[in-house]
Amino acid sequence: MSDPPFRSGFVALLGRPNVGKSTLVNRLVGRKVSIVSDHPQTTRRRISGVLNRPGYQIVFLDLPGFQKPFDSLTRRMQAVVDATLEEVDAALVVLNAAEPLGGGDHFIARVVAESGTPFVAALNKIDLVSPTVLAGRLASAAEVLGQDRLVSVSALRGDGVDAVVAGLSTTLSEGPMYFPEGESSDQPLESLVAELIREQALAVTRDEVPHAIAVEIESLHERPGAALIEIEARIVVEHESQKAILIGKGGRVVKRIGTGARREIEAILGARVYLALRVKVRRRWRRDESYVERLL
Repeated sequence: MSDPPFRSGFVALLGRPNVGKSTLVNRLVGRKVSIVSDHPQTTRRRISGVLNRPGYQIVFLDLPGFQKPFDSLTRRMQAVVDATLEEVDAALVVLNAAEPLGGGDHFIARVVAESGTPFVAALNKIDLVSPTVLAGRLASAAEVLGQDRLVSVSALRGDGVDAVVAGLSTTLSEGPMYFPEGESSDQPLESLVAELIREQALAVTRDEVPHAIAVEIESLHERPGAALIEIEARIVVEHESQKAILIGKGGRVVKRIGTGARREIEAILGARVYLALRVKVRRRWRRDESYVERLL
């Protein structure tokens, strides 16, 4: 008796900014492939996270949150979302249980329904609400997305993740293994390192700075015979005042960013890291089409 055919598919994570898509994809994959922050617009590019289970493979595509574009950066981010929805085999619609469903959630539900793409809906952050509030949120979400497609989830704790995977696995068709065993993402090393640095910059800076932060890797190489990876990177902002915030008095802020980023990079790479950071001003970079294209 022959084994059942191998199944695979690409699944787009869709949702408003800051609903927890990146935390959820990291939990689904079982390792960190996307950076996480409380700030909206943290995810700027499409990032793949690979889940291998016996008989099937799911490639999750972590995407920027649905938003109304207002500059070159956000136009490019929304274009990535629109294009990806046309290509995937299924969608995972992520909602925030800590907030009432809003117009953005209804819009995403309508877009997914009109596309005809199979989907599962995850009501995330259930750890932040009481049972009474959760019951109301579930009822509202079921009216919009359907009770049979809805799963309660805490990406932070891992609650409901197996049910999400089970629901999505039923949408898969016979297909190849797109990524070999042991490979969890298609993100180039330089891009991953840049994102980990940006994650730390978001974590330690004030509210007026995060959207203006970009990170460029200037060099990344292993020092021969030293078992040490040397990285030089620059954090890019739009104004001198933002540069001053990122550097901090006596360089304390940029040092904190570097220390946190180095720990994250070492944990993922399994190697010692030397990280040198500089801060540079590039005025209005978010409105520069060519720079945004190169960055993303």
